[in-house]
Amino acid sequence: MAITLTEKAAEHISRFIEKRGKGQGIRLGVRTTGCSGLAYKLEFVDQPEQADLTFQSFGVSVFVDPKSLPYIDGTELDFAKEGLNEGFKFNNPNVKNECGCGESFQV
Repeated sequence: MAITLTEKAAEHISRFIEKRGKGQGIRLGVRTTGCSGLAYKLEFVDQPEQADLTFQSFGVSVFVDPKSLPYIDGTELDFAKEGLNEGFKFNNPNVKNECGCGESFQV
């Protein structure tokens, strides 16, 4: 079981934590929504939850709640710039289908 960050994603997250002036890392999870059923959620973590699982990549902590892990296990989080757009890209080997808008997925 593992969640990883690319070096670019880790650098981007580290810069944001530094700008915020606080934070121990990010939380990656899923929530029920959208046309395909699940969507990713990302948030800063100032204080981890007791049940959180912790993964480290390039010096950045990624916290995951145990309920989300089966849906995102093996996911690599990347940060990409494509033309004028930039954002996180989720490389999740568990995804079986994605909606046309790219906001939600099925496993």
